[in-house]
Amino acid sequence: MTNAIILADRGVVEVAGADAVKFLHGLLTNDVKSLKAGEARFAALLSPQGKILVDFLVFAKEGEDGAVFLLDCPSALVADLLRRLTMYKLRANISIVDRSAEFVSIAFPDAAEKPEFEAVALAPDPRSPGLGWRGLATPAVAATIAAAAREAYEARRIAAGVPDGGVDFVYGDAFPHEANMDRLAGVDFKKGCFVGQEVVSRMKHRGTVRKRVTPFHAEGLAPAPGTPVTAGEVEIGVTGSRFGGEGLALIRLDKLEDAKAGGATPLAGGVALQFTVAEE
Repeated sequence: MTNAIILADRGVVEVAGADAVKFLHGLLTNDVKSLKAGEARFAALLSPQGKILVDFLVFAKEGEDGAVFLLDCPSALVADLLRRLTMYKLRANISIVDRSAEFVSIAFPDAAEKPEFEAVALAPDPRSPGLGWRGLATPAVAATIAAAAREAYEARRIAAGVPDGGVDFVYGDAFPHEANMDRLAGVDFKKGCFVGQEVVSRMKHRGTVRKRVTPFHAEGLAPAPGTPVTAGEVEIGVTGSRFGGEGLALIRLDKLEDAKAGGATPLAGGVALQFTVAEE
């Protein structure tokens, strides 16, 4: 089997029932109606102001009483996600259940083809081809896997420019564009309404993205998460995830451009950083 990494900091919320498709499709940033069993989508639940409250991978399964969706999210946010989904439930014919004790999240970051193991759900990671496959398994099955070190997954995630919520951006304070969700197949701008949709669509059409999580290369070991990034006397951002000399930082794009124009080298903790900025 290809390298398997147990993601112990993930939890699972199940949304199932006759109204599950309609319910999630109207709430989340991505298209759920076209999601088929055996597939996964990257999505988030936003605040009405368009800020990311929780992001997750949505796995689809077939159930006896309608569709079943497994939301693979940060374990620290499971209770909050349950509360928020329940708040929106109203009369919808669905169940919302914490399945974190029953399912383990597993990454196969270097898998080019479908890994062979007994999965509850298994699909290519929808955020980037560089992240391989993601799956859910029972604890009993997960215990039989010769798991590799987490660093193998982190290295690929950072190389792909995929942020880790809580490290690279603050939940409740970042727009999807700032966390690169628009570039990671996490927002469907054609699906119609979802919570926070007006704000997010306006940012897209007006091109008003001021900050983004941006990859960098450090001249030495990348600074610890939370280190301010400065250019001259101006603070332009803060570092997040790191692996060796590579990392991610939430950066003010206009200030980074000004720094380049003025010949100022971005620094964090005294370490020079070289940023790779994609065109908007």
